Amino acid sequence: GKIVPGIEKYSVLRAIKALRRADVALLLLDATQGVTNQDSHIGGMVADEATAVILLVNKWDAVDKDTHTMTEFSAQVRHDLNFLPYAPLLFISAKTGQRVNKILPLVMEVNEARYKRIPTGRLNRLMREALAKHPPPSKAGVRVKFFYATQAESVPPTFVFFVNKPEWVHFSYQRYLENYIRGHEAFPGTPLRLVFRARSEDRFA
Repeated sequence: GKIVPGIEKYSVLRAIKALRRADVALLLLDATQGVTNQDSHIGGMVADEATAVILLVNKWDAVDKDTHTMTEFSAQVRHDLNFLPYAPLLFISAKTGQRVNKILPLVMEVNEARYKRIPTGRLNRLMREALAKHPPPSKAGVRVKFFYATQAESVPPTFVFFVNKPEWVHFSYQRYLENYIRGHEAFPGTPLRLVFRARSEDRFA
């Protein structure tokens, strides 16, 4: 997005530098304004840097509320920041101290998830389950074959899938596999990287 020269530009540059140093980023949103363009811009930088993240909605005390307000506000935040679906969302008030005591424990939980590793056997069981429930795509009658998966790294957790046609694994199927892993293993606030590498079938015969 367009960044106005001056204070805004300086703030964005500082945000980029901070993200590269950070273990966990806290993206502070103003409950009285909702998600602004600048919030989305910084959120995009968080995603690009693969930094773990927590969404904090501040000034929650200043919002007129009923029984549906938090649910509706949460849905709007999720819609506006749909590229950070894994980020925990916490409603706080710096002025009154509401839920502020929950921030640091949540930071510790998210930071721990960055280092989490899934044993290879467990990961391959999840992969086989995911493939059985939703088979991979095919082209001209040839289906993508998944042979093996392993977690290559942590910070962020990185999973390598060995397949016959990595270029055929569509983004939507990659997202499905990521969501399947997240549905069975807790990675709050932590981005996951999925890498697809070519291997011939006879290698796994």
